[in-house]
Amino acid sequence: MTDEEAIDLIKDAGFGLLATTEGKQPRVRPMMPFLTDEGELLVALLGRSRTIPQIKENPQVEVCFVDRKMWYCRVTGKAKISDDKAKKQVLWDAIPMLKQYFGGVQDQNFVLLEIDVQSAEAMTPHQKQPEKVSLKA
Repeated sequence: MTDEEAIDLIKDAGFGLLATTEGKQPRVRPMMPFLTDEGELLVALLGRSRTIPQIKENPQVEVCFVDRKMWYCRVTGKAKISDDKAKKQVLWDAIPMLKQYFGGVQDQNFVLLEIDVQSAEAMTPHQKQPEKVSLKA
């Protein structure tokens, strides 16, 4: 799979499965990450989300995106809670569904999670093994 195909997969999937840890237990949940042109993932969290203390305890995360053809892209990275208003605005503008959960970028319940991508690999069902890909446009 090419870099461009992996980027398209992430953008088209809409949802990814975000994995964190709580103690020694993995925790996975569906999220709506936004991939920036710089190759960073931005995620909106509710202020009461259990994901926040999990990230503070262990910032290493993985997000897996899968499409209907079973093509997938696994992204590993280091996550941090951020109050970057410009990035919040980018996320707000990119994902209209956020309006169901938040009153706007200034909403105190709107917590931004930034994931600095450390590596990504992608694979189609026709490949024998995953390939490293770059998510920078």
